[in-house]
Amino acid sequence: MPNTYSQIYLHYVFSPKYRQSLIHPEIELRLHKYISGIVSNLNQTLIRINGMPNHIHMLVRIRPALAPSTFIQKVKANSSRWLNNSHFFSHHFTWQVGSGIFSIGHRHVPYLIKYIDNQKPHHAKSKFRDEYLELLADNGISYEKEYLLDFHE
Repeated sequence: MPNTYSQIYLHYVFSPKYRQSLIHPEIELRLHKYISGIVSNLNQTLIRINGMPNHIHMLVRIRPALAPSTFIQKVKANSSRWLNNSHFFSHHFTWQVGSGIFSIGHRHVPYLIKYIDNQKPHHAKSKFRDEYLELLADNGISYEKEYLLDFHE
């Protein structure tokens, strides 16, 4: 019986709507654990998650049967539902439309884990917008400036 062998690592970067700083320390770990459960329920492997109040980085090993865009859509939909049902905010929480999805080679996984773990020290020196533009450039992704608006720092 033939098998499919894969090792697909994806680095996701996503943020609250308008890139607002809403992921405060008092909910951050609970949100990360909840997202971990979503990933597990989707039969995928979360390798690392961390971020800042205005964005999240997530390294996932994804199976080829699930499209990367469908995966992040399910993560965002389920986590925003949980955030709203938990009444963490006085307003309705939504994630920003779209996200960054970057492929990672197996040999770069340790580097990316360290990078994700060091988000807080990294952003003491660098703004999210600058980081995001650098990720796009490093991955050879062209973009239209009108879709990079709404960065609230």
